[in-house]
Amino acid sequence: MKFCLLLLTYLISFAVTTPISAQITEQKIDSLMNRALAKLQVAGAAIILVKDGQTVVQKGYGVADMHTQAPVDDQTIFQIASNSKAFTSAALAMLVDEGKLTWEDKVIDHIPEFKMYNDYVTMNMNITDLLTHRSGLGLGAGDLMFFPDSTDFTVADVLQVFQHFQPESAFRTQFDYDNLLYIVAGEVIERVSGQPYEVFIQQRILTPLGMASSFIGSQPVAQQTNLAKPHSTTTGEMRRIQLFDNGLTNAAGGIYANVADMAKWLQLQLNKGHYSNGDSSLFSSENAAKMWTVHTPMAAHGSARYQTHFSGYGLGWFLTDIRGNMVVSHSGGLPGMLSEVILIPDLNLGMVLLTNTEYGGGALNDAISRSIMDAYFGLDELPWIDKNTQYLADNIHQADEETTRVWARVDSLKPQKIDTKRYLGSFQDNWFGEMQIYLKDDALWMRSVRSPKLNGSMHFYEKDVFAVRWDYRDMECDVLATFEGEESGKATSIKLKGISPEIDFSFDFQDLNLRRITP
Repeated sequence: MKFCLLLLTYLISFAVTTPISAQITEQKIDSLMNRALAKLQVAGAAIILVKDGQTVVQKGYGVADMHTQAPVDDQTIFQIASNSKAFTSAALAMLVDEGKLTWEDKVIDHIPEFKMYNDYVTMNMNITDLLTHRSGLGLGAGDLMFFPDSTDFTVADVLQVFQHFQPESAFRTQFDYDNLLYIVAGEVIERVSGQPYEVFIQQRILTPLGMASSFIGSQPVAQQTNLAKPHSTTTGEMRRIQLFDNGLTNAAGGIYANVADMAKWLQLQLNKGHYSNGDSSLFSSENAAKMWTVHTPMAAHGSARYQTHFSGYGLGWFLTDIRGNMVVSHSGGLPGMLSEVILIPDLNLGMVLLTNTEYGGGALNDAISRSIMDAYFGLDELPWIDKNTQYLADNIHQADEETTRVWARVDSLKPQKIDTKRYLGSFQDNWFGEMQIYLKDDALWMRSVRSPKLNGSMHFYEKDVFAVRWDYRDMECDVLATFEGEESGKATSIKLKGISPEIDFSFDFQDLNLRRITP
């Protein structure tokens, strides 16, 4: 999520002092985790830390569900969200090893109907491009197809959607995180292997590794007795929210796992594709190196403390260096579910943190992982929990100020005489479909036909501008809707923009171009 991506930039510039011994104890981690849960208002968390093939700590903290008070343990299953992307990359690596495709294969060689925003990119986009966030599209382009969940978009829709976007940079020149192209990558796996993506991941990766509690997609959720429930503090108080459920995104973020199973994934990665004490392999060492090679450079935020020289994205992994050691990592975020995976191969060290609370979860993962890394790098101890608590409070305050200002203005206005006929009707976006403006109890409302959770009341803000308060409250995503143009006294188009400056990038309302389709 956006918080995880920005926190690294903000917190990396603190000075180094006297180093400590390169280790950390289970007791120290217990202390850090319990303090972080309380300060950052996180319901529950789980961690696995492995060093030199041995488990340093593998346990849970807090509660999986604030209603039942069921505790988190090392068997508690969480959604790992975008940390699923590395599984998709691994699956493609396996197919490359088997000679069924190459990293340079053109996407249209396997999916002829795939179409990008211009012919050149359509003809030249290859398998590597699907995984490296360098398509030229803007941050999170098209994520409204699955955010919030319960939309009716299909893979077939995704394959055609890119032609309707305007690029923000030249092809292969700039990093902009995306999810939709990983969905395309999942479709490549299905067409090349002859197995549904979910079956391939389960049978070819999870089962051989012995990740017996892990699964992909939401179908087995009802059978789980030890499942973390998502929570949110976006309203100021902790509340349990609904589990995100959208099978379209499985290749980008659909895996469920516990830290006990993720320990096996860590060892596979640290052993460069080998498992079972090196007797078996999922993918070759050559492709392990390929996945850990920078394909899309990013800005490196150097500091005296970490001595970072490069940063970039590989195939399903963020890559950087700290004090001469390569660091391989990825974060993941869904409503109320945050994950962090970090590998430091030079130290033969890996960790996974899983949390179940919106806002504080990402801050906890970052604070704990930094504290652990600092110990193993022999650095002085910094109060990362306090720093992240302050960072989070500052950003929430900034977001609250803007949203409060907008709604305060709405509430302060005298009742307006509105010509509702100017706004009523249906408006169509080429990729997102129809949005309807209708009357409910004599008030204007807006709803999406294909994303039913985007249904909300409209409140006059200024001439031709309305604040829309969605019924969906699991994440903050209310918008300002600006009506433009005039034809027979009716608005001809709508532009949407998130109200909160901290709105998650997956709510890409700004990419919509809604045009009236009814008289």
